[in-house]
Amino acid sequence: MLNRIEIRDFAIIDYLGLNFETGLTVLTGETGAGKSILLDALGLCLGDRADTSMVPETAKRSEIHGIFDVSDTPRARAWLSEESLDEDDDCLIRRVVQRSGRSQAWINGRPVTRYQLEQLGARLMGIHGQHAHQALMRTDIQRRTLDGFAVHPEHLATVADLHSRWRDVNAEIESLSGGSADHQDRIDLLRYQLKELDEAAPSAEEFADLEHEQRRLASAGDIMAACQRSLEALYDGEISAQSLVASAERDLQPHLDVDAQMTEIQQLLATGQVQIDEACQALRAFADHMEMDPQRLQAVEDRLTQLHDLARKHQIEPEDLATHTERLRYELERLESADERLVTLQAEQAELLGDYRAAAEKLSASRQTAAETLGKRVGTLLGELGMAGAELIIVVEPSLEAAPSPHGADRVRFDIRTNADQRPAPLQKIASGGELSRIGLALEVATADTAELPSLIFDEADSGIGGAVAEVVGRQLRDLARHHQVICITHLPQVAAQGMNQLQVEKRQTETGRTVTDVQALSAEQRIDEIARMLGGLAITEKTLNHAREMLDQAG
Repeated sequence: MLNRIEIRDFAIIDYLGLNFETGLTVLTGETGAGKSILLDALGLCLGDRADTSMVPETAKRSEIHGIFDVSDTPRARAWLSEESLDEDDDCLIRRVVQRSGRSQAWINGRPVTRYQLEQLGARLMGIHGQHAHQALMRTDIQRRTLDGFAVHPEHLATVADLHSRWRDVNAEIESLSGGSADHQDRIDLLRYQLKELDEAAPSAEEFADLEHEQRRLASAGDIMAACQRSLEALYDGEISAQSLVASAERDLQPHLDVDAQMTEIQQLLATGQVQIDEACQALRAFADHMEMDPQRLQAVEDRLTQLHDLARKHQIEPEDLATHTERLRYELERLESADERLVTLQAEQAELLGDYRAAAEKLSASRQTAAETLGKRVGTLLGELGMAGAELIIVVEPSLEAAPSPHGADRVRFDIRTNADQRPAPLQKIASGGELSRIGLALEVATADTAELPSLIFDEADSGIGGAVAEVVGRQLRDLARHHQVICITHLPQVAAQGMNQLQVEKRQTETGRTVTDVQALSAEQRIDEIARMLGGLAITEKTLNHAREMLDQAG
């Protein structure tokens, strides 16, 4: 559910921070006070496209924060987890729109795309009215609404599993067959490539060993010269390190009994002589075994060139040639045995397709039954909502010959007949804004026990109605709030009185003459005044106040 929204520098809102409660919250206020601006800001927070015209001239950017509790929203929690955006039970959404047109979004402090924001928004709130989140228009939402009401997860799971298995088998069949000419061409190419690689016979460690040997052989002359220079400096030269250390030791010898520290120094020099002698012996042994071998160097470099050329041909690194060879060998073996594998796969494909068709028929039958029940229930509610003669026809069109899909073989479509003498037509083609809101309300009430969205917003649910019908709308909204957080923008006191919480939207002039919108949560006494204003306009009498009290008491 929505816990809080903060809006800064958006249209005629300077700053606004609102906390939302569970149950039914009604937003009231004079026409043009800015109630719809709140929905625009919330829509932006939930992934609507940015509109730079909403950034005031006095600001550089608009910023909206939405704080949601997703503890009871499994679909939103699962999506956040899949996207690595989860943060316990809280979800903080931040959206910024720059005057330059740049839009940025964050979920729980991590930057996201607008598409990701839209995906999450569709799992957090449903907005009914003339706004971007008219999800009811989408056929996939219509199908999911029907499936949710039907409560047949076992049918959906079976169909989805069979589709997934059929798709995997089908993909392997296409990979193995792919046209006989292409298939044979690929086999011929693999045979040629493997013949060339097997003749070269690269091993996993060979390239690294060859590189090391090449560096050693190429540097043999330089290494031998360095050894000779070192021996000359350490031992063989007339003035060598060994002779200098020995001379120093001899010079100190007569003075050893004068100071005890001289003995320690003399011992260090003696140790140095020993280490120099050992180093020189090791150098001589190394130099004696070091040979110049131009022929071996040429052979190593030729082999390295061969391996580099092969790797370049296959667009891999030379050290990966052995692994690549085995990968090609596996592919060739698979393709050469494709005929046998294809027979097995085609039999499996046919069996899976038959199982899928049977499961899809069961799912379709369950949908047909649920569609009739839900259509009747919604039709009854629409009559109570002032749409006498309106009828919702939920069309379930099976197409068992179509390719399998994870959702079954049905096309689900909501058709509406708003008048008894009217032909049914798809919902998005015939319903007006006010009618769509009431249809959405009726659907939400009818499916309240199974609906997935935790929060619902209704704008213009009371459009074109009044009197007793308005009170029915209010009561149905209040009933719906037993299962969901419901926020409703209304102009009717009969609807507002049913609210468990009430927010009043007002416009005012700042000292600079700028028009801004404020929103305040109303106390019990303030609610009486606001309901009275909605009943009687500016001239509020004691009779009007008593009427407002009576409406609130009856609703409570």
